[in-house]
Amino acid sequence: MANAANPNAIVRDLEQVNADLQEQKERVDNVDFKMVTFSLSGKDYGVDIMSVKEIAKADKFTYVPNAASFVRGVYNLRGDIIPIVDLRQFFHLPADKKREGLENMLILHINDQVYGTIVDKIDKVVGIQKDSIQPPHPIFGDINIKYISGVVEKQGDLYIILDAVRIFSVNKEEDKNKAHSAATDGEFFVPPPAAADQPIGQKPAAGTAIGFIQESLAALRHFYATDVNNNWLFRRFSEWSSRRTGEELQLRSASEADEFLDGFSSPCSGQFWSESYVAAIKKVIPNITTPNINVWNVGCGKGYETYSLACILKSVYPQSRLKIWANDNDVMAVSQAPNMTYDLEQIPDYCRPFVVRGNNGYAFNQLIKDSIIFEYHDITNDNTLPEVDIVMVRDVLSFLPEQEQQRLITDFSEKLKNNGVIILGRNEELNGVVWQSVADDPVSAFLHSAA
Repeated sequence: MANAANPNAIVRDLEQVNADLQEQKERVDNVDFKMVTFSLSGKDYGVDIMSVKEIAKADKFTYVPNAASFVRGVYNLRGDIIPIVDLRQFFHLPADKKREGLENMLILHINDQVYGTIVDKIDKVVGIQKDSIQPPHPIFGDINIKYISGVVEKQGDLYIILDAVRIFSVNKEEDKNKAHSAATDGEFFVPPPAAADQPIGQKPAAGTAIGFIQESLAALRHFYATDVNNNWLFRRFSEWSSRRTGEELQLRSASEADEFLDGFSSPCSGQFWSESYVAAIKKVIPNITTPNINVWNVGCGKGYETYSLACILKSVYPQSRLKIWANDNDVMAVSQAPNMTYDLEQIPDYCRPFVVRGNNGYAFNQLIKDSIIFEYHDITNDNTLPEVDIVMVRDVLSFLPEQEQQRLITDFSEKLKNNGVIILGRNEELNGVVWQSVADDPVSAFLHSAA
């Protein structure tokens, strides 16, 4: 062996081994963060041990009327009445409440308040170095990223570290305007207001029943309540609450969110427009006197509404040069749209003058195809379109975060010509001096005028 004949090499090897051992020892000695680990729906989580008061088991909680869906009630912890929050319900994770047996609870001490949190299983205490914690990433999307302080790997196990302070802290400014529960003085027990107490058009207040509905829709279906849809949201909440009471008022699953959103979508979504809807659309088409008509169709999908609008515009303005930029972030839908074929009975009468028969069925003629540019495009990114006469953006804005909604509305205002028209989803609307409503249900359209 080479090292046997070379004492210096042996010394160097021993020095390296000792250095490695010393480095490992220093890493052990430098543990500066400990967390209590637990599981939720099969994934491993952790919370700062400094926030953990104790570990407990319990099975009897006192129900609190009008509490949020994730609040199991209150619990007498050696004379202290504390709220009990089911983290599985809070994060909309699949888990059935135990009908028998004790629940595992972490008792947390946050900002001078004590909370009990129900988890699936409490594991152990794990020590790590703070600099080994990585920032959260949207890939850990089972729960809202804003409640994650970081992720860390320890001996082959990946832990998602929750930000308990953010989860349970109460916004001080909102507290000034909210009625708090006498039992907890926390945001989880604010009673829901009567529907009439909430002025139409105002943003739902955090901590109210409708506020929790808003948060659930965002988490479960990426539906964001803003001025664009608040009028519909309050009407729908009034209907929803009139048929439900107490705990049933909240949204516990994606299917319940879908039920709440039932009726929000515009007519003829994902299909050719009906004759009645076309008649309503024709009433809002602007009076275009230029030889060129430019249209921006956001969220075109497989192109049904794009083709419908193209046929309408060619019927109303047969001599004009039509150009429609049809965008969607579904790459498969956009790639299929230009070459779609249909059975004749699928094609409505107003479209039939613009189709030709082929080997595999009927397709739109070259005049219509040449007027449409189908493009893969994420609407949250910038675009370089020219000024347009019409923006078609049905049922898209409501499924974007508020900041993106506002940015896009500004973009639409800049792209639309004066007296151009934006057509929104049936239950969406715009506010501001540059927008004038020019349609009634089932079409929501707004005329753009220079401020």
